[in-house]
Parts: sequence; C-alpha cells; structure tokens
Amino acid sequence: MGDLKLPEINYGALSPMLILFGAACLGILLEAVLPRGRRNGVQLTLALASLVAALAAVILTRNTRVVTIGGAVAIDGPTLFLQGSILLLGVVSMLLIGERTVEAGGAFVAQAAITVGSEKDQKQAGGQPGATEVYPLTIFSLGGMLLFVAANDLLTMFVALEVLSLPLYLLCALARRRRLLSQEAALKYFLLGSYASAFFLFGVALIYGFAGAVDMASIHAAVADPARSEVLLYGGLALVAIGLLFKSAAAPFHVWTPDVYQGAPTPITALMAACTKVAAFGALLRILYVAFDGVVWDFQPVLGAIAVLTMLTGAILAVTQTDMKRLLAYSSIANAGYLLVGVLALNKDGLSGTMFYLVAYGFSVLAAFGIISLVRDADGEATHLSRWAGLGRKSPLYAGAFSFIMLAFAGIPLTSGFTSKFAVFGAAIDGGQTWLVIVGVITSMLLAFPYLRVIVMMWLSEPGESTPTVSIPGFLTSAALVIGVIVTLALGVIPAPLLDLTNDAAQFVR
Repeated sequence: MGDLKLPEINYGALSPMLILFGAACLGILLEAVLPRGRRNGVQLTLALASLVAALAAVILTRNTRVVTIGGAVAIDGPTLFLQGSILLLGVVSMLLIGERTVEAGGAFVAQAAITVGSEKDQKQAGGQPGATEVYPLTIFSLGGMLLFVAANDLLTMFVALEVLSLPLYLLCALARRRRLLSQEAALKYFLLGSYASAFFLFGVALIYGFAGAVDMASIHAAVADPARSEVLLYGGLALVAIGLLFKSAAAPFHVWTPDVYQGAPTPITALMAACTKVAAFGALLRILYVAFDGVVWDFQPVLGAIAVLTMLTGAILAVTQTDMKRLLAYSSIANAGYLLVGVLALNKDGLSGTMFYLVAYGFSVLAAFGIISLVRDADGEATHLSRWAGLGRKSPLYAGAFSFIMLAFAGIPLTSGFTSKFAVFGAAIDGGQTWLVIVGVITSMLLAFPYLRVIVMMWLSEPGESTPTVSIPGFLTSAALVIGVIVTLALGVIPAPLLDLTNDAAQFVR
C-alpha cells in the first residue's frame, strides 16, 4: 500500500475563511463562560474585529490566483471580490445588529435607541440583555458564504451551503414580541431550504454519474467530451440550479422570501437580503461560467425564462403590497431577475456588471432595512404602509434618506441603482440577450410605482394620530445608515473605480 499523499493547502489564501470560523468557535466558547452582562460588548467587538481582520486578509491576498486543497477551493478574481463584498456588507449588517437586543418587540432594538413615548416603551427599547448567540451564528453564516463563493467542487459547495444556511434558520426565529410570526417564518425557511438542499445534492449525484468527478475542471472536460448519457448532465445541472436559485430568491423558487423577510428580525432580514444574495449569485456564476460553459445554448433559454418570470413576479406583486418588509421582499425578487440578466450575458462584462450590481444593491438594501427598524411605536416596528403616511413631516431626515433609497431601487440616474441596471443591461445586449433587457426595462417601470407611492405617502400625506415616531438611533446604527446612503450616492455619481475593480477581477481560474 503506497504512502497517502495529502493535498497541498495554501493557508494564506484560506485565511479569511479560517479567521471567521475561528472567531465563531471562540464566540460560542465565550457565550458559555462570560457573565450575561458582559456578553454583548465582548461578542460584538469580537465579531467586528474578525470581519475587519478577514477583510484585511482578502486585501493582502488580492493578487493570489490558486486552486488549493486538492481542487476543492479556488481563489481567483471573482472569489476575492465577492468575499470582500460579503465582508463589507457583513460589517454594515453587524452594525445594524450591533447595539441591539432581542426583545419583545419582534425585532432587534438598539439599546441606545430610545423611542419618544411612554416610560414603558423606553424600558422595552433599552433595558433588556442581548440574545448574544446572534453574533457567533452570524459569523458562522458569513464564513459559509465566503466558502460558498470560493468552492471549486460541488461537494464543498454543498457543505458551504449548509454552513451558511443553518445559522440563518435559527436567526430568523429570534424575534420575540412577534414570536409566532418569526417562528413560522423560520420553519418555512428551514423546510423549503431543506428541499432545495436535497435538490442540490441529488443534482451533484447525477453530475458525478455523468463526469465521474465533482470538481469544476473535470466537469468542464466531461461536458466538452461527453462519455456518458447527457440526460445525467442536464438533470444534474437543473437540480443544482434549483438549489442555487432558491437561495437567490428567483421565481418560482421565491415563495419563502416575503414571509421570511417579514417575520425575521429586521437586521437579520437585511443580512439575508444583502449578503446571501452575493453568495448565491457568486456560486451560480462559478458553476455556469466555469463548469457548464460548454452547454451555454442549452441552459441560456431556460434560465432566461426564469429571469423573465422572476422580474415579472417581483414587479407585479410588489405593487399589491401593504407591508414595507414584504414590499422590499418582492423588490429583492425582481432584483434577482435583473442579476440573472447580467449572469446570462455570459461574457466578461456580464460577470463584472453582476458583481457591481451585487455590491450596489447590498448597501442600498441595508440602508432601507436600517431605516425600517427605526420607525416604531409601542408595539414595535410599524411596517404597514399606511403607518408611514406623513412621516416626512415628523422626521424629514430619515424620510429623505428612505426616499433616496427608494429612488435608487427605481433606477433613477445619479444613484447606484441606475448604474447597476445600466451595467447588466448593457452587457446583456452585447451578449445577444436583448429580449431580457426589454422585459427588464418594462418591469423596472412597473416597479417604480410602489417605490414612488411610498415617497408620495411620506411627503404629501398629513401625519395622523397613528403615525409612529422614528427612534433616535445609536452610533452604530447611524454609521450603518450613513455608509449605506453614501455608497448608494457615490456609486451613482462616480461608479468608475468600482467598475474598474470588477472588470479587473472578472476572470475565473480552473
């Protein structure tokens, strides 16, 4: 029996993931040994420090192009860019979670935030100890996302999918004043997510039957020179795509999104809307551009139809929504359709435009959910659309910021939303997918209606007795909102630096 040869491991290239997984394990140990009163500060500091350290590691390894751990992980331009994006968005998400506790209000409420109201309301807003397990769970999920976009074989991708998903199922159930709604959302997410994971794993099995391997290079070679039935190839690709499109919130695999976005604590909803979308599309890009680029003509029409269905579903159903979180959920579904348009360009511009879109949308949606978490009354967050009537008169600063984010979602020039859509639509036209762009433009006009309706309601309606106040945010929440709004403006006015960065990073290694 010969000597067992272990694969070479480039620990420097893996350092961002190792930092996050190490910090998450340390956070669990601290949860067990620290007194309850000290946990929140220590866990928050550890979480933010680990994210910054991992981001520094990504920057230090920015010129690395390597496939390591026996072909299981690929560190290349898209990997590093997407990992950096996830970490940046993760920092802003952690700021939203930061000063917050899980209290009876159905959402994370900043300890420093005091809502103008009764003494009872102020006690509810400020006085409860944190459910600090949220920090290691979030770090575990973000670590799984880093591995997900770097996975170079399908089994590693499946493991990363579970590592990022399982903590999210728990985090969705942590709202307490609306406990039933939150736990119902978590249960739906868990059950449907389990089905999606099963589809993904069954697809991996079929692809293994076709290619005799699960790494991207071997699958690419088998697709170019098939030796086994192509039924296994197409069946496997379809099932793997279902698993990834579920995470992307693409129709018809989107049904979990509105209920989960509404029921989960708002900062966790923000984390899912920004970071999970980056991870899901990062994995989809790698599979389509690296492993299955030899069957472009077969999957392009099918995924094109899914993109059209996704854009139409998100745009049409967004018009009927009366809850702010559900409105943003359908907006997220429509944006998944626009991202698919960029993916299906299947050229370098499509890859770079999609990565730009993910970053721009992520910061905008974090700012939107951050503002939603501040509009509160004695019963917690006031997310019904009618409650926002006249908010511009009572709180012009936050209503102005939210109006700006709504205009960005609508794709108005001088916002990141316009630049993002321009990037993916331009790439799709170059890639011969003009029909998708036409549908994208039509649905963008449809989607402008619910966004503008919110703006009109906030500024042109008289505030009623039921119009809630806006909490005074603590420092970390304010920082998150400022970052989100500034990035949304900057990427609309001076997008060139980030576009150049995505263009330089748009090259996969096999």
